[in-house]
Amino acid sequence: MSQSSIERLREYLGQLPPKAQALLMREFERAIERGEEVTVANFVLEQLRMIVRSSSEDMTPRTDDPMRRVFRPIEPFLVENVAHIRPGQIRRSSLAPIWMWLGHEGSPDALRAFEAALAQGSTPDINAAVRTMQMAASDAIANVTGALSSGERQRTLGRLGAPSVVEDIAPIGAVLAASDVLDKLSAKLPGQIRVFADSHVASAMAALNQPALQTPQVLPFAVSLVMQRLAAPWQIVRLGIMVAASDDEIRVASTPFGATVTMAIHDLSRVASELRNDIKRGQFADTSNHLKTLHDGVRGLRTELDIRSDSAWGRQLAAIRAEISNSLQSEIDGVPGRVRRLLRQGPDKDVTTANRIDPVDVEETAALIDFVAVCRNYASELAINEVSLRAHTELQHYVEKATETLVESLRTHDQKVRAFRMMQMKVAIRFCEVMYGPDYATLMSKAAEMARPVERKAAESAKPAKQPRAG
Repeated sequence: MSQSSIERLREYLGQLPPKAQALLMREFERAIERGEEVTVANFVLEQLRMIVRSSSEDMTPRTDDPMRRVFRPIEPFLVENVAHIRPGQIRRSSLAPIWMWLGHEGSPDALRAFEAALAQGSTPDINAAVRTMQMAASDAIANVTGALSSGERQRTLGRLGAPSVVEDIAPIGAVLAASDVLDKLSAKLPGQIRVFADSHVASAMAALNQPALQTPQVLPFAVSLVMQRLAAPWQIVRLGIMVAASDDEIRVASTPFGATVTMAIHDLSRVASELRNDIKRGQFADTSNHLKTLHDGVRGLRTELDIRSDSAWGRQLAAIRAEISNSLQSEIDGVPGRVRRLLRQGPDKDVTTANRIDPVDVEETAALIDFVAVCRNYASELAINEVSLRAHTELQHYVEKATETLVESLRTHDQKVRAFRMMQMKVAIRFCEVMYGPDYATLMSKAAEMARPVERKAAESAKPAKQPRAG
């Protein structure tokens, strides 16, 4: 992008409300995790973070931020606002406390030397200084997590802050130590892998077949780099199946690549939580994507792996299915009632000029109808077959019958009744569009246009003429 385009983008992003900025950041972070348009997502995310974190005028630009330069290898593995992380992930909130610890206790001399080099050196010198500081940080972390006596180690780790920071410090040190080999692995991987076929699995295994990537500390992060490139992240379990040369969960779990199954299940659990939260907020824009991800992931794991129902992995999958089923069932059950409330035709005498239909309510209900249809497509693996089929059948029957009845009700001469029935008819047509498609909705719209009030004169002429009285 040209500089002027970047400035326009930054100006637009800066005008967004804080909540909208936070939502955009979260969506782009999810896109990076899925490997979708990583270059664009990283660029926009960078601009957003610069805007969000530039509240003070004298703040150091992020491109020159010492902490950012040193922790650059950790960027692909950072997550935000998550209660629990899986192997191959690090909390962004842990970086600042660890950086402060490095300056105070971990490696203060190396940090001061790095900051001096950053202020005075040229680009090649700065790159060398960054790598030197990364190795110094890695060594300091290794010392505090391993070499010190147990009591001193616990006291030192306790000064880092929250337990989550203590949990993240060892993985941060491992990534910093292996940053060169992780960069080389990332360069070897394709931008996106739509289907993780045997050829891609073999290629990924060849790239991972390096001693520096095979350590227990580094392997989850190397696997995460592969996982980020997969269009269907659950397919990462194929690495574990290939290494074990078996689909038996016990044999897969006994290999270092058993972590791939844990990572895949964790990601499915995260998507299930996002789906539940979206449903609670009445937001269904991502419902179809979430349901497809969950359906394909659960079915894929159950198909490609021989997972026992009483094993740890089996219980985790069962818990995910139960969470999805509970979240969806209560929402699906309420949709037919919302449709009946909008299309119910009470007595004409109860209709007044004050009767109105809320357009927002209509669109929310239309989204819920579509939600039921989407749920029905993925019902088999998500344990909602019965409830989704019942709700879908009830909706079809009621909307079709109500639409036909409303067409007839438009023939009334009472203008206030006709006006309200026309509102209801438009709602019914909107629901028909969602359920049956635009062609059927157009047909119902034409039927509504042709439903004219019966002419009074024609009706009166149809009556028998009065006979004159005799005499």
